[in-house]
Amino acid sequence: MHRRADANEVIFSGQCEPLKSSPDGIELRMFASSDCGAAGFSTGTATFRGGAELPCHLHNCAEAVTVLKGVAVAVVECRAYRLTPLDCLFIPAGYRHSVANGTLDSAMLAHCSFSSAQPTRTFVDAPNLVIEDRGTGQPQPADPEKLSRFSEMPVYELSNGTFFTDLFAKRLGASGICGGYGRFATGASLPCHFHEYDESITILGGEAHCLVQGASFHLNNLDTAFIPTGKPHRFLNQGDTEMAMIWVYAGDEPDRTIVGNDYCSGALCWPSEATVKP
Repeated sequence: MHRRADANEVIFSGQCEPLKSSPDGIELRMFASSDCGAAGFSTGTATFRGGAELPCHLHNCAEAVTVLKGVAVAVVECRAYRLTPLDCLFIPAGYRHSVANGTLDSAMLAHCSFSSAQPTRTFVDAPNLVIEDRGTGQPQPADPEKLSRFSEMPVYELSNGTFFTDLFAKRLGASGICGGYGRFATGASLPCHFHEYDESITILGGEAHCLVQGASFHLNNLDTAFIPTGKPHRFLNQGDTEMAMIWVYAGDEPDRTIVGNDYCSGALCWPSEATVKP
């Protein structure tokens, strides 16, 4: 197991102040990033007012955009897609794209994941290309972007009462990051575990009880937990309604190592740095 001694869990309010660099009509919020010690990825949300658009730009890293509320119209190079809740578009580094609210009278909310802890955004001119409207269709095999339509993705039960859908990963054409959607029935939880990479978990609905190596947190309303490599943690639904989350790992594929639940509660002391591989 590898663990960074200088990284600790961090909880972000889902309603924190938007970035001052947010374009007109859009509220950008950053959660996990290099600012909190994250390595290899970053996460945040973007709230678009009716008709708002993030114009043509590109990043120094890959991005996964998952719609949480409303309808988005995303254009990659000259290909336009209509995205509805929990559809996820993966865009490799260096490709021009724009994202707009597909409606004029209601907000659109998206979760954004990047394959860098320090993502950059460079606005570029959009040439007068003829836009090919793919609508609710899929990219062609030769297109660099990948699109997961939530209604078409398989659901698996990871533990009793917890149902997961992978939205982007290496096997789905992504690279550097992976993530998806999970929902927890009342009383459901995952066992205590850790990862060989950093993780970000954003709570979409209900209330989550989060245990991280003896620390306890309650999250809801887009609150986000950053869990660094090697820290034992678990999420439980102790509320009376279903709990839902978006999870993102700084790795190509989901992976976890199960340990005793007492390591998460703090009843047992987690191995010291002296016992951890460098």
